[in-house]
Parts: sequence; C-alpha cells; structure tokens
Amino acid sequence: MERKKIAIVGVGLIGGSLALQLNEKGLAAGIIGVDNNPFHAEKARELGLVDEMMDLDAAIDNCEVIILAIPVDKMVELLPGVLDRVDQQIVFDAGSTKSQLIKAIKGHPKRGRFVATHPMWGTEYSGPQAAVKQAFENKAVVICDTQDSDKDAVDWVKHAYSKIGMHLLEMDAIAHDLHAAYVSHISHITSFALANTVLEKEKEDDAIFELASGGFESTVRLAKSNPAMWVPIFRQNRENVLDVLNEHISQLRKFKSCLEKENYEYLGELIENANKIKRILK
Repeated sequence: MERKKIAIVGVGLIGGSLALQLNEKGLAAGIIGVDNNPFHAEKARELGLVDEMMDLDAAIDNCEVIILAIPVDKMVELLPGVLDRVDQQIVFDAGSTKSQLIKAIKGHPKRGRFVATHPMWGTEYSGPQAAVKQAFENKAVVICDTQDSDKDAVDWVKHAYSKIGMHLLEMDAIAHDLHAAYVSHISHITSFALANTVLEKEKEDDAIFELASGGFESTVRLAKSNPAMWVPIFRQNRENVLDVLNEHISQLRKFKSCLEKENYEYLGELIENANKIKRILK
C-alpha cells in the first residue's frame, strides 16, 4: 500500500508513539500534528514527532488519514464534526472505550470512513516526551464493528497496525468494553486505590521511598497515570467497571476474612487459585 499523509490529533504518549512507528515503518508520507496544548505542540515539533502543526480543519483538508489520540470524552465530542468534514479520508481512533464513541456517529452518512480501534499498550506517563519507539510491537490491537466501516478503510488500518508489529483482534464494541474493564481499567483503579492507601497510612515519605520494593513499585506505577485520561474512561465504561469492582471487592473480602478468622488453609487456596494466571501470563 502507498504511503499516506497522516494527521494525528493529540500528540501525546499514544499519538506520539504512533507517529514514531508510522514514520519508521514507511507508512507516512508526512505527519501533521494537531494539539490544543501549546507546550505539547512545540515539544512534538522539537522531538521530530511531526513535520508541522496545523489546526484541525487544515489537517483534515491536507491529510488522507486522521488519527484521534485524545481523551475519550473529547473524542466523542470531536468525531462527528471530523466526519462532517471528510471526503474519502480514513479516520480511526486509539481510545480505550468504544461503545459511546460508536453510538455518537450511528447513522452518520460518513460512518463508513471511521474505524474504531484500541491499541492495547500504554504507560503511566503522558505528553509528547513520553513517546516510545517500537512501543506497539508484539502487542494486541482490537478493531471493533468492522462491518460498519468501509472495506478500504479497514484494510489500510489493519495494514498499518500489522506493519508496526501489532497482532489484530476483532470484536464488537460492547464486548470490547467489557473485556477492557477486566484486563485494563480495574488495574488502574486498584493502583490508584493502593497508592491512596499507602499515602494515608504511611505518613513518612522517606520510608515509602526507601522501603518500597520492586513489587510495590510495579503494582502502584499506574497510579501516576493522568486523571484527564482516566476519569473519562471510567465514566464511559461505568457499568462494566462497577461490575468488575464488585467482584474485586468480593475477592478482597475473602482475603480479609481469612486473616480475621486465621483461616490460613483457605488463604493458601486463594493464592494457589490465583497462581493459575501463570497459564496465561508467562
């Protein structure tokens, strides 16, 4: 497939990392950045993530592919207007929730030009300076509701994700949001809660810093994630996240009960059952 001129709306962690990969793999004939944050815009140019910055309308008019890599609440607001303006351009997103986004453009005459995607990668950092080379290699990308997208758009998006090293999964938006709640969103809530627990109970900053082992650091690292990104995700996926939280709280109560009743045999069984995750995560 021929290279295309690409606009990336939101040149932060995900958008910036995509820019690096799309350039490296020869998919981009040029990359235009769109970002309302002046610092991010300047940093993206300085780091060479984009060739130039434009406003959204100019970027749409000058590019063949438009990628939305902004918080999911802003995406729901922006996408209908983007589709209003496109002709044959391909539009796809990199958001963590799908149902509300797809609902926002249901029945839009240009619905077919949009492909809903979720590259399953991220870190706790944000902004253009957080962009990582080869970030997406050997990771999964979920592509949703492809039957509602034009074949040429789906084909190019699949080609691009394959070229940057991702393996492709297809599912409907409702199933995606449920699975994302279990494998991604609950991890962040747990990390935020654990960080708040430690900050509440351990008043000595030096002690936290000196005593925190690798295990604690890896468990709580997600607590450094940007609330501007995660609050909209939790809001849009509220029902699924509540379902997962209820199950998680039930599991925590089992551990609490074992300790209260000194039932260490059952505690061992709970941990042994948890060890089964090794079959999936090597």
